[in-house]
Amino acid sequence: MAGQGIASIGECMLELSGTGGDAWRMGFAGDTFNTLWALRALTDASRPADYVSAFGDDPFSERQIAFMRDAGIGIAASLVIPGARPGLYAITLTGAERSFTYWRADAAARRLADDPAALAASLPDRALVYFSGITLAILDEGSRRTLLAAIADARRAGARVAFDPNYRPRLWSSADAARTAIGEALAVCDVALPTFPDEQALFGDAMPADTATRLKQAGVSEIVVKDGADPALVVWADGNETIPAVGVENPVDTTGAGDSFNGGYLAARLAGDAPDRAVRKAHAVAAAVVQVRGALAPFEVLRQAFATGTIPA
Repeated sequence: MAGQGIASIGECMLELSGTGGDAWRMGFAGDTFNTLWALRALTDASRPADYVSAFGDDPFSERQIAFMRDAGIGIAASLVIPGARPGLYAITLTGAERSFTYWRADAAARRLADDPAALAASLPDRALVYFSGITLAILDEGSRRTLLAAIADARRAGARVAFDPNYRPRLWSSADAARTAIGEALAVCDVALPTFPDEQALFGDAMPADTATRLKQAGVSEIVVKDGADPALVVWADGNETIPAVGVENPVDTTGAGDSFNGGYLAARLAGDAPDRAVRKAHAVAAAVVQVRGALAPFEVLRQAFATGTIPA
């Protein structure tokens, strides 16, 4: 029987975003954390939400864990590793489009599956377990096997498993390695949330419908193919629909938009919305996020967009 909790697995980094000139603002972000942030904002506070990773014991890691705690997000049984530290990235913007510079080769999160018992202890009693291709990419092959086995156990215990392939070529030794690992992840997931340009780059899909067909053939029962500002394609047991995005005339920063879409979609599904309605809510959440700087929009902004389907003023 499924539990009530939400667990998101991956790497949360220090985020540096420019505020003008040589001034930088430090925050905390990472694809799976951005999704959990939206889920925490958009689900009942009584529903447990945990970020499953590995952390250091330095001051920045301590601040990171405290930041999560203040937002109502725990870390379950995640490892805290003496001497380790978080990864770091900096965002530079050209208009609203962003580019990233990373320092993450020795990040603590790469060791999130070092202790299989601790990982397993982080996943019981979950309604939803979420992870991404970046989660897979930061792990070595043995750790990926440990992670997928733990997720499969949670799924057998009743959790629904959601996965965003989120292909980032620089994190993989080869495209073949990425295709193999993503295929193994799809075998243990119920909901896939790919982005079409990523799938086109890795698998050669000609159009979003090709992506959906391939994932359906892999055994995934619920699929949402995102495509930036273009419509999203949702495919589920009762049908399929192409749903336009919510237009934003003057976006500020597109960082985290797809991750927040995922959070909005999964929150709506947890609340009982049908997939097509969940996509409409997710589009509104993503549109709200591109109007703030950095990956994490304030909870009240996310909630207004989710509740009304409109972009907060």
